[in-house]
Amino acid sequence: MRVAAIVNSGAGSVQEAGLAPDALGELFRQAGLDPDIRFVPGEETVAATRDAVAAGAEIVAAGGGDGTIRAVASVLVGGRVPLGILPLGTLNHFARDLGIPTELPAAVELLGSGSVRGLDVGEVNGEIFVNNSSLGLYPPIVKVRDEERRRFNRGKWLAAASATLRVLPRLPSLRVRVTAEGRAIVCKTRFVFVGNNEYELGFLSYRARSRLESGDLYLYVARAKSRLGLLGLALLGLVRDIKRSRGFDHWQAPELTIETDRKKLSVFLDGEVMLLDTPLCYRKRTRSLPVVMPPETAAEQPHDSKER
Repeated sequence: MRVAAIVNSGAGSVQEAGLAPDALGELFRQAGLDPDIRFVPGEETVAATRDAVAAGAEIVAAGGGDGTIRAVASVLVGGRVPLGILPLGTLNHFARDLGIPTELPAAVELLGSGSVRGLDVGEVNGEIFVNNSSLGLYPPIVKVRDEERRRFNRGKWLAAASATLRVLPRLPSLRVRVTAEGRAIVCKTRFVFVGNNEYELGFLSYRARSRLESGDLYLYVARAKSRLGLLGLALLGLVRDIKRSRGFDHWQAPELTIETDRKKLSVFLDGEVMLLDTPLCYRKRTRSLPVVMPPETAAEQPHDSKER
């Protein structure tokens, strides 16, 4: 089986492990796979994936964080070539939800022995996401966090905590109009979360999804109008699933639109921040991404007869 591995050469875990193309290629050969190993900078991930598909890869495996997986998936979505996962990110949210082994040799073995299943992705203004998208609080925190990691060589969690303390006191509210399935709300908020399927939602974190092909997006809008109220939700999120508190409006739908008085808005997508034109038009692309996953996990995923 011809498998292309698109590895983000700048990923922290790749650099920390000292992973080299020859060593990764040997793991593939030991698993009986014919490897095409490509270590590329993050900004070249999409082009490298297109080249791999054009060259006849039967699987394209993404090696890096969720941002790398999103970039590779953006090329493979709607096609026949499945996505494989090499857990080389810091948190590996998507890999964990799929039950992908966290040890690299076992993850490589799975590429040859796993089952392919079509999973949902979310899309906003033409940009896909495999995990989630958010507005308000999280995009500026991610920007400041990444800046602190570069400048001060801080770990991800320490940088995130420091960034939160810097961003929260000066975070403006965002006036939004959210429309979904004929229902609309207009409010001021500092946090909007759109999940590709349902999450347990903590503060600056999210936990495992029980299913990956529900056919719906899950929307949560924080009701807290003050920074103090948002801080209260943050503290609550350290100990419980905050989306089930009274602090959120929430519903599920296959499509939704978010309007604001700003022409452009910073949007968090799977670990990265993008500046997108408004309005933000979200939709679910049901079972559109073929993914290699453990046979037992694929069998456990519930079947949903709705196709959108």
